[in-house]
Amino acid sequence: MSANSFNARSTLQVDDRSYEIFRLDAVEGADRLPYSLKVLLENLLRTEDGVNITADDIRALASWDPDAEPSKEIQFTPARVIMQDFTGVPAVVDLATMREAVRDLGGDPARINPLAPAELVIDHSVIADVFGAPDAFQRNVDLEYERNRERYQFLRWGQSAFREFRVVPPGTGIVHQVNIEYLARVVMVRDGRAYPDTCVGTDSHTTMVNGLGVLGWGVGGIEAEAAMLGQPVSMLIPRVVGFKLHGELPEGSTATDLVLTITEMLRRHGVVGKFVEFYGEGVSAVPLANRATIGNMSPEFGSTCAIFPIDEETIRYLRLTGRPEEQVALVEAYAKEQGLWHDPKREPRYSEYLELDLSTVVPSIAGPKRPQDRIELSVAKTAFRAALPDYVKADHNTNGLGGPVDEAVSESFPASDAPAYGHVENGEGKPRVDLTPVAGRPSKPVKVTLEDGTEFVLDHGAVVIAAITSCTNTSNPSVMIGAALLAKKAVEKGLARKPWVKTTLAPGSKVVMDYYERAGLTPYLEKLGFHLVGYGCTTCIGNSGPLPEVISKAVNENDLAVVSVLSGNRNFEGRINPDVKMNYLASPPLVVAYALTGTMDIDITSEPLGVGADGKPVYLSDIWPSSQEIQQVIDSCVASEMFTRDYADVFAGDERWRSLPTPTGDTFEWDPDSTYVRKPPYFEGMTPEPQPVKDITGARVLAKLGDSVTTDHISPAGSIKPDSPAGKYLLEHGVERKDFNSYGSRRGNHEVMIRGTFANIRLRNQLVPGVEGGYTRHFPDGEQTTIYDAAMRYQAEGVPLIVLAGKEYGSGSSRDWAAKGTMLLGVKAVLAESFERIHRSNLIGMGVLPLQFKEGENAETLGLTGEETYSITGVEVLNSGTTPREVTVTATTGSGDTKEFTAIVRIDTPGEADYYRHGGIMQYVLRSLLRG
Repeated sequence: MSANSFNARSTLQVDDRSYEIFRLDAVEGADRLPYSLKVLLENLLRTEDGVNITADDIRALASWDPDAEPSKEIQFTPARVIMQDFTGVPAVVDLATMREAVRDLGGDPARINPLAPAELVIDHSVIADVFGAPDAFQRNVDLEYERNRERYQFLRWGQSAFREFRVVPPGTGIVHQVNIEYLARVVMVRDGRAYPDTCVGTDSHTTMVNGLGVLGWGVGGIEAEAAMLGQPVSMLIPRVVGFKLHGELPEGSTATDLVLTITEMLRRHGVVGKFVEFYGEGVSAVPLANRATIGNMSPEFGSTCAIFPIDEETIRYLRLTGRPEEQVALVEAYAKEQGLWHDPKREPRYSEYLELDLSTVVPSIAGPKRPQDRIELSVAKTAFRAALPDYVKADHNTNGLGGPVDEAVSESFPASDAPAYGHVENGEGKPRVDLTPVAGRPSKPVKVTLEDGTEFVLDHGAVVIAAITSCTNTSNPSVMIGAALLAKKAVEKGLARKPWVKTTLAPGSKVVMDYYERAGLTPYLEKLGFHLVGYGCTTCIGNSGPLPEVISKAVNENDLAVVSVLSGNRNFEGRINPDVKMNYLASPPLVVAYALTGTMDIDITSEPLGVGADGKPVYLSDIWPSSQEIQQVIDSCVASEMFTRDYADVFAGDERWRSLPTPTGDTFEWDPDSTYVRKPPYFEGMTPEPQPVKDITGARVLAKLGDSVTTDHISPAGSIKPDSPAGKYLLEHGVERKDFNSYGSRRGNHEVMIRGTFANIRLRNQLVPGVEGGYTRHFPDGEQTTIYDAAMRYQAEGVPLIVLAGKEYGSGSSRDWAAKGTMLLGVKAVLAESFERIHRSNLIGMGVLPLQFKEGENAETLGLTGEETYSITGVEVLNSGTTPREVTVTATTGSGDTKEFTAIVRIDTPGEADYYRHGGIMQYVLRSLLRG
């Protein structure tokens, strides 16, 4: 029960029901707060206990100074936790392990239970192995169950063993779309009390729910576990960036173009660790699906959240998606009563301000390796050519001039198979593939023959993957229907996808296929190869599946820089497919368009996409659907009953799910032969009280890294190569190559994950210059080896490890294994120029010390090579109950020379200090439960 120091407890009558609420207007200053901070204020009022959450905390938030730098810590208690299966499985593994640890320390294992609703959606396990075929969905789901049977049985055990834990089975939809379409309450009701729906999630794109007015963000799995067990999230009262919108999107621009524009603006402005809140008269012109698209991309511009307030559009969407009328009425009444309803004429105080006229948004893509690198579509060809030299070998022709012409230029190919580049007419008027390098850019044309006899040429820039995928856009009827209408017009013109393009369609929920069917648009997408491959994350998470073998072989043997175009939110290096070097984010209609061109080396706004059945060139403008055409389909084909039908029994699953044998009991029976789910070592040797914190001495550098190293570089993701440490482990345990599955699917096995940490094929460790991938040097002998093997040697030698890094270390997804793997490799500290919020927090949660170079200093300015031995002193001050602001770092060379400097300790809150003293957040929670 709340201490209720401000007499805020009251009642709200909605129709014939009465709810207990905590009134915000009971606290002076609440009316001046931004929407997002009002939600936090209600959270404190309701959970005030006089110890962790006090009246002073409430006053501090109500009197928030928008100009101040964050310094006041508060404890935020999320209403619920949302997970996907990649990150959720290890969370459930950890809970199962905690039950055993509690038992071993003399406690009751049944005390380890979610205290807040926890919902997991299985959406990351489907891989687009099969594509371009009517049975692609069924075959991919069959493969998914075959590969993931052990994991799914484990999750079914968790669903029965833990209270308040529910699982949405495979083949239902993407977690964030299921969240906004069904799971999100907007206003929660428990035990007769109504309060704002808030959540944390084990996926960084949890922020998609911000589009509904729900405050939530991504955390590491370890933080989510703590939240499930009743631990509040420690945070500093943030700065809030007000983003004013006005105007309307122009004809031809999409929600994707809008979000790429906002991503570029906010990344340039700098919003890491801040809240972003949208306001102004333009908010009402942004449909809910577009708001969700913007919220989804919050991790890409670095903010904690990117929230829209509740308004009429929120209510309309709740009704569209089939929420009960009683719930809809409560949301509207509660928001208006609490001052949470958007007033477009009111401008709250914000820490910083940005503004965008929606009418200035132009068609865009982003790439080739970061979502914030927006490119106007009209200059995409120029930008591609400018970026290409960074991805090709120096000996590839760079100007197309001079050199002998290969005799193969005389070979003729059917017109439909000629690429949009590098083809000429022969004397008979028939197209033939020209293997002469293309003028103006690096070029290495290679002839390829498919199994069915189709012949074509591949060159740098060939689009080999065109994927309508990911939560970002597949929640949005406007861009999904736009893609289908563009496909319809293309087919009617006689265009076809290029034969080297792997085309996939992975909607966020079953509702998408419902309105496609009702509109009669499915056949046109399938005619272009966009068959349904699954309801899941697929390409955006690295589950694009293999390229056809002959294409993969041509790409790798000739070191071609080929391209993926996807409607996702992530295009980091090495993420999408191991054969693909360059990745571009685009709207679903543009994904279809690039599948028609088959290349990035084209000005898609002015050059023809191809030749139509009438022999005339077809341009993008000829097949681009108007906003009026799209809206007509939405109005006639998207209906509320689709949502109520598809979500009627969402937790039950199909016959395959229901027939899985399910283990029982309070503790899980670990299978010692399992290569999917294994008991992790986090609690081995754990004592009831924590051991004293120690300074770090005699440490070696495991990796010396540059700027913008993401958690995709650190955390295992994508496919597992046979010659990698993880691949060798699986082979040694009798797993055939075809059954390797992905790193994501094996996140419940720490033995696989530790071997894949820092193993990204695009990682550039400066200790091994010129080498890409998970390699390092072992010191003092300097031998080059894998990062995993070096770490194991150091552990055997009793040598602690550190990592040196540049700016924005750990940006990207909230991958808990980036921190878990780092810890299990023996890394005691990471010294970087700056950190992204989630990864810094996760490092502390695993007992790894985050240190930051002082302003203007880095490894280069300090002359650090990474070959030195390091000592870090001043850490032991933590044992006194205080957190040192700085520590002393001493680097000693092999010749005995030393360099001493100070580094900033990035333990930012007292709660984080407690986690670090205990060796991690899980140990802290477990000991707290034992004491409680």
